[in-house]
Amino acid sequence: FTGTLRRQIKTFEGIAEGMGLPMTATALPGLNEYDSEAVIGAIHPHKLEKPTSPEMYRSHFRLLKDGLAQWMAGVVSPHGMPSYTDFVAGITGTLDHIRKNFEGNVLLVSSGGPISTAVGHVLGTSPEATIELNLRIRNASVTEFAFTPKRHMLVTYNTLPHLDAPEHAAWVTYA
Repeated sequence: FTGTLRRQIKTFEGIAEGMGLPMTATALPGLNEYDSEAVIGAIHPHKLEKPTSPEMYRSHFRLLKDGLAQWMAGVVSPHGMPSYTDFVAGITGTLDHIRKNFEGNVLLVSSGGPISTAVGHVLGTSPEATIELNLRIRNASVTEFAFTPKRHMLVTYNTLPHLDAPEHAAWVTYA
């Protein structure tokens, strides 16, 4: 399963190719990432320059954290995005569908927002903790859940077993 975003589908295809398995992705909108520009735009009306310095990156992520907190609280409605309640419902609906209809290992390819939201939901974290989880996700990381007929459980979060070798250290990146 993957979201409908091109980058998610391409990542799924790369994983399938790398594993040498003829896997076909089922695209589900519930795995799509939130629009960070829309989140920031909901609280900051002026277009921002692309960050090019450490201070600009800090400012960008401060605005993103504030925008996410306000979206999660229902204070703002970022343009073109579902409510946070509907965003969570898309993610939890996907997890529930998999739990009810599949056994064994199931590959989901998504993005930091849905992954951190799934982790936050399973662990029952606060919105603030979910935001912090989101902002710590490393690109290409692996998060694992186990499931029983009644619930999901977090097994691992944000791991990079495929990049553990010293020669891959420079490949570890964040949002």
